[in-house]
Amino acid sequence: MKKILLSGILFSIALLAGCGAAGGGQDGENRLLYQGHGSLRIVTAEGKVIYVDPYAGEGYDLPADLILITHGHSDHTAVDRIEQKNAGCRTITWKEALVKGEYKTFDLGYAAVEAVQAGNNKNHDIRSCVGWLITLPGGITVYATGDTSATEQMKELADRKIDYAFFVCDGVYNMDAEEASACAKLVGARHSIPYHMAPGKLFDRKSAEKFDAPGRLILEAGKEIVLE
Repeated sequence: MKKILLSGILFSIALLAGCGAAGGGQDGENRLLYQGHGSLRIVTAEGKVIYVDPYAGEGYDLPADLILITHGHSDHTAVDRIEQKNAGCRTITWKEALVKGEYKTFDLGYAAVEAVQAGNNKNHDIRSCVGWLITLPGGITVYATGDTSATEQMKELADRKIDYAFFVCDGVYNMDAEEASACAKLVGARHSIPYHMAPGKLFDRKSAEKFDAPGRLILEAGKEIVLE
C-alpha cells in the first residue's frame, strides 16, 4: 500500500513539473520570442508569460500574466490578439507607468518592471510614451525602448548593466539605424538588438544590418532565444 501511495505521489509531482514546462520556460530558463515589428513575448523561468506591445507576428497562444504597452498607437496595442489570460493578469500601460512626470516601478514578484523615458518630436509625445526595463529571475534584464529617439536617460542606463536591449530604428517615426546605433553604444547592453525596423514589416534585414553596436544580435521575426 505504501509503495502504491509513494508511486502516486511521485507521478503527481512529475505531472505538475511537466505542466509547468509546457506552459513556460524550458528547464527553468528565461526565454524571449521576437514576434516581429515591436512585439515581444517573454516566458520566465517559472513559466510566467509577459507580452510587450502585442501586435505583430505569431505566438499569442500562451495565457498572459502581464501585458506591457509603451504607448497608444495601434501597432502596439493589439491586446485582443491575446485570447487567454491567467488569473491575476495585469495590463500596465504608459498611463499607469508615467504619472505627473514620474516614471513608476512595478514589483510583480516574478519580475520587476520599470518605466523609462521614451518619445520624440516626430509622432510620440514624451508625456505619453514609455520604454520598459524588465528584470527577470536570475537578475536578467531586458530593455525595450518603445517608439523613441535618443533620450536624456539613456546615458544613465549604462550603469544598469543591461543584458538585452531592443532599439527601435525605423527612421520614419523614430530614430534611424544610425541614431539607434549611437544610443546602443551609450546604453552599453551586453546584447543590442534592432527592432521596429520598417513600417508594415515584421522584420527588415537591410535595416537590421545597418544597426551597428557592440554585442549586436539580430533576431528575425519568429526567433526565440534563451536569456542568459
